[in-house]
Amino acid sequence: MDYASLIEKRKERFAQVEIAITDPDLFSDQKKASETMREHGRLKDLLQMWEDLSKAKVDLAENEELAKEEDEEIAEMATEEIAGLKETIEKLSENVQYALLPREATEDRDALVEIRAGAGGDEASLFAGQLMKVYERHAESRGWKVEHLESSPSEVGGFKEVILKISGDEVFRFLKYESGVHRVQRVPATETQGRIHTSTVTVAVMPEAEAVDIELKMEELNIQATRSGGPGGQHVNTTDSAVQITHLPTGLQVKCQDGRSQTQNKEKGLEILRTKLFEVKQREESEKYSAQRKSLIGSGDRSEKIRTYNFPQSRVTDHRVNYTSHQIEQILNGEISEFTEVLQKAEMEQRLAEAGME
Repeated sequence: MDYASLIEKRKERFAQVEIAITDPDLFSDQKKASETMREHGRLKDLLQMWEDLSKAKVDLAENEELAKEEDEEIAEMATEEIAGLKETIEKLSENVQYALLPREATEDRDALVEIRAGAGGDEASLFAGQLMKVYERHAESRGWKVEHLESSPSEVGGFKEVILKISGDEVFRFLKYESGVHRVQRVPATETQGRIHTSTVTVAVMPEAEAVDIELKMEELNIQATRSGGPGGQHVNTTDSAVQITHLPTGLQVKCQDGRSQTQNKEKGLEILRTKLFEVKQREESEKYSAQRKSLIGSGDRSEKIRTYNFPQSRVTDHRVNYTSHQIEQILNGEISEFTEVLQKAEMEQRLAEAGME
């Protein structure tokens, strides 16, 4: 498909946005200003990619001609360049296609990552701790910021539950594929017969909700101060700093105790509650997606088994796209981009088909 006409429309829109961001009044509306600046950045990146793609195509054509030269040295040099240019063109073409697709509203947002130990007892809690480290290391490699909002440590050094807030550039766009059930198969340290045990951990990646998405009315909230419990430093168990918030219309409950003060825990609790309510709203809207697309990228359903980590075979398999990697150590060190790229490509193909842009 020829994208030149679509690019022209984006150029026109970029010119409009360029004018808009010079208007001082724009920043009187913080939400509108934020959206406009994000759109400006996306359009600028798209047009740069298109320029790079066009140049790479010209360079490829020139090198293909030079490869036919009688001068063997020039022909050999040109031939060596061709493979790299073709790879660059393929990658840039995919990126341009993705950037031209209608944008989902939450893709640019920060994310809350909720990790819960499932079936498997101590092993599940230990693997929950490992997955927490995976996302922390992955975030570090991307230059994202990680903040611990809430956690419930287990007695064996893992976590029954942990909630992270990850902030940065397009966090939800890249982490949304992690939602679902992660299954681990390995021999526990306490297993004397060498038997492989299977445990599960549930991951929910939620786009951070903004105040305009979900309005929390104080009369619909029951906020209680409770005593903190479990490991957590010198202040734990000495003050009633933990906060439990119940959203009365839905019965949804959040408890926060990791902060150093009641005020801090209340703010974190409200942030988690708002995001969870937004997730319910988003899940209802996701029912509009085609069944085929949901099968590829996952519905975000916490009961859906998406990935298996098999330690004896050093194998990690994503069941949504039937993709297997044998780099389990690197993956546990935060290198999950190979899964993200395969899942993004599968999603893009479905979205291109739906948008008639194949």
